[in-house]
Amino acid sequence: MKSFSQWRPHPWHGLSSGAKPPRRVHAYIEIGPFDMVKYEVDKQSGYLRVDRSVRSSSQHPSLYGFIPRTLCANRVRDLMDGADSGDHDPLDICVISERPISRVEILVNARVIGGLPMCDHGEADDKIIAVIEDDPLWSEIDDIFNLPPALIDRLMHYFLTYKHVPNTPNNVSIGQPYGFEHAARVIEAALADYVDEYGEHP
Repeated sequence: MKSFSQWRPHPWHGLSSGAKPPRRVHAYIEIGPFDMVKYEVDKQSGYLRVDRSVRSSSQHPSLYGFIPRTLCANRVRDLMDGADSGDHDPLDICVISERPISRVEILVNARVIGGLPMCDHGEADDKIIAVIEDDPLWSEIDDIFNLPPALIDRLMHYFLTYKHVPNTPNNVSIGQPYGFEHAARVIEAALADYVDEYGEHP
């Protein structure tokens, strides 16, 4: 008999991290490139919540969500210079697609190519960068440095500005983008941080 989930699983705790992490992962999408507000999974219920309206005019350049069963805690913190802690959220991921995808609360088979080392008020908040696994345009990309520089610039600009409130300090910084090798270490650290906090999958 084939198995299935009788009830909707929690997207953070009840879904698989992917077919073959750290290269091939599942991305649970919270925000699409057409969204002008920030959605975030409610940690208690697993439903999507409106987190806040975005004050800037920037739109997200890609699909955005997280890798299930990951956590940014001490191991992730230790991989980022200057971070005092992890942000204690699941590991964020941006997924690049040739075709526009307007739906959210979807699962995407993603192939990791790199990441951005973002530090938000002293908390490690890495943004993993990936492409849709079978994307006709991007699927041959193996490393972030093979992306057009303008696309990396857009991603960095978005994350540097989307929380900014005029006339207040913006305590967010992003270091140099990193390739797959370091992204793999961050993902493996986030998977281990999750197990430390929540245990192995039953």
